Amino acid sequence: MRYYVILVLVFLAHTSCKQEEKQDKTITRVDIDTIVQDSLLNVRALEVYGESFGCYATSRGEVGILTENNGVTEHEFLVQHTYDTVIPNFRAISATSEGGFALSIGSPALLFSVAIFNNQIVYKEDHPKVFYDAMEFWNDQEGIAIGDAIDGCLSIIITRDGGKSWAKLPCEALPKATENEGAFAASDTNIAIVGIKTWVATSAGRVYFSPDKGKTWEVFDTPIIKAKDTEGIYSIDFYDELNGFAIGGDYTKPDDNKANKIRTHNGGKTWELVAVNKNPGYRSCVQYIPNSDAKALVVVGFKGIDYSNDFGNTWQHLSDEGFYTIRFLNDSTAYAAGNGRISKLIFRE
Repeated sequence: MRYYVILVLVFLAHTSCKQEEKQDKTITRVDIDTIVQDSLLNVRALEVYGESFGCYATSRGEVGILTENNGVTEHEFLVQHTYDTVIPNFRAISATSEGGFALSIGSPALLFSVAIFNNQIVYKEDHPKVFYDAMEFWNDQEGIAIGDAIDGCLSIIITRDGGKSWAKLPCEALPKATENEGAFAASDTNIAIVGIKTWVATSAGRVYFSPDKGKTWEVFDTPIIKAKDTEGIYSIDFYDELNGFAIGGDYTKPDDNKANKIRTHNGGKTWELVAVNKNPGYRSCVQYIPNSDAKALVVVGFKGIDYSNDFGNTWQHLSDEGFYTIRFLNDSTAYAAGNGRISKLIFRE
């Protein structure tokens, strides 16, 4: 029980890292400190709150927390979730100041509260095609989760009561999906939120945009490679309301770098290819470095870690160490997770 109390108290204290003084530095290397190592561990759902707290969910239905104490990272395992005989494969995690939520892929889709509601299921969906990919909150009351298309539109569920209940948007309220359109549940970064604005990236290389916390939607095409089912946008991030970046490619051909990196400077209305035919190739997660004036980005994937300090025009390969997802605690420290481990990354000048 004390872990639930810690979880709630830290959520109450969380703040955004992107509102601090901007930096002007160049990263040359990354140090990797392993926090958790387990050959059976598989983590694609990871979040941080402020500079001292993170949480994660695993493919085995587990949820855990990471805390920073005088530069030392402490790891606490919280709970193993099950539903009847089903062990949920979590690919998304998010939270309000009152508690956290973890969402599984596949049918039945299971959305658990992991603190305030005593680890109860707050949303369940049965359908042969159900597959949820990512989740985020706009504020303590309103949150969104997205999944693959069913019956001609993306699956989008929204809460307006702090996660106690969730409702699925009808297809009439959404743009029509392309054939087999969905998202890649690779890093829980298919959704980007800045204020009340929301962007959702799909496997069809399209970006859905809502200016009003999911009440209305429009969709924009991008030039990212998307000819095959394994191609498209795998991850999207926005630094502010105008500057965004997305990355993808083909995980079955991870060295291909033809047209897998795109950026926008007008809030996602138009996108341009960058670093065409230049590394990195396929990556599963992109994140802006806090306080970098939208110049600095880090991408990770099972082929390594790469860094750009010029809006994504050029990239430096920092490490061959593979991760699925990454979140920054501040402008030099991040948690990263993947197959077999969770680590703390220190980016050095």
